[in-house]
Amino acid sequence: MKKYECEICGYIYDPAKGDPDSGIAPGTPFEDLPDDWVCPVCGVDKTEFSVLED
Repeated sequence: MKKYECEICGYIYDPAKGDPDSGIAPGTPFEDLPDDWVCPVCGVDKTEFSVLED
């Protein structure tokens, strides 16, 4: 699964880790995150994330 980076603060969403503090289980693809999920560091929505190239 691809990782995604917040364009504002640089936070990396890693699907293998999920976002347990926000109730997102490990193994959750970015595309399956709820519409109201926000960056846990700076609070922007999913539209501010881009695919992290390998």
